[in-house]
Amino acid sequence: MQVEGKSIALVRMAIAAGQAILDIYREGADVIRKGDGSPVTAADHAAEAILLAELGRVFPGVPVVAEEDVAAGHMPLAAASYILVDPLDGTREFISRNGEFTVNIAVIENGVPGAGVVLAPALGEIYWTDGLTAWAGRVRGEEVEGLREIRTRQARPGQLTVLASRSHLCERTTAVIEALKVQDVVSVGSSLKLCWLAEGRADIYPRLSPTMQWDIAAGHAVLRAAGGTVLDLGDGQAGELAYRLTGTPVTASALRNPDFVALGDPGLAAEVLRALE
Repeated sequence: MQVEGKSIALVRMAIAAGQAILDIYREGADVIRKGDGSPVTAADHAAEAILLAELGRVFPGVPVVAEEDVAAGHMPLAAASYILVDPLDGTREFISRNGEFTVNIAVIENGVPGAGVVLAPALGEIYWTDGLTAWAGRVRGEEVEGLREIRTRQARPGQLTVLASRSHLCERTTAVIEALKVQDVVSVGSSLKLCWLAEGRADIYPRLSPTMQWDIAAGHAVLRAAGGTVLDLGDGQAGELAYRLTGTPVTASALRNPDFVALGDPGLAAEVLRALE
């Protein structure tokens, strides 16, 4: 898949989807429940329709795995390279109107998240990578302003900041946080947690409760380009989390992530793994 020269297109389509979300956000949206009990709104569907159309135009023939499309029963075929879309990550944050929701797009090639975009439309924040460098900026209308390169920070013993899910904090995660030498615990919604690690605003994000590939791949791409990593805790090896689209047919369960911990400084791995024991 040729991504070079197309990563800017990902930014443009994310902004267009974000504008559609904000139109509905300002008006208010009815909430319905999917089969798994998770919430969905008109904003999810409006954003996904824009992204699917644009991705089909920019990346013709490349499989796109999108959350609401999968929820509707449209399962992709197995592929080594594909695109993951979460049109509105943090629907609970959208409903509670705290602004901490994002548009996520990630390009996966042979298990690795390369180019990716995370846009928080209500906050006007955007994070983006072409697979080599990570940037952050502000969105005003259709334009990105103040674009700057971002890097993770070096961890400081005894002064760690841990990010926790605002909506999905489980007992196991709380136990791990208590076992670490943590100075601050900050709660934030959606894939912003991964981007805050990439920007050097925090050190660790443990996630020991269910997520799907589209929830984290774009943030993982940004974090990886900024110098961080996401460790797979499900295979016993604690290597970097990889993304696969396998099975005949592919099933929703195959798109579920294992438990993981995201690190701004990969040197924290040993300490975090001890806390998980």
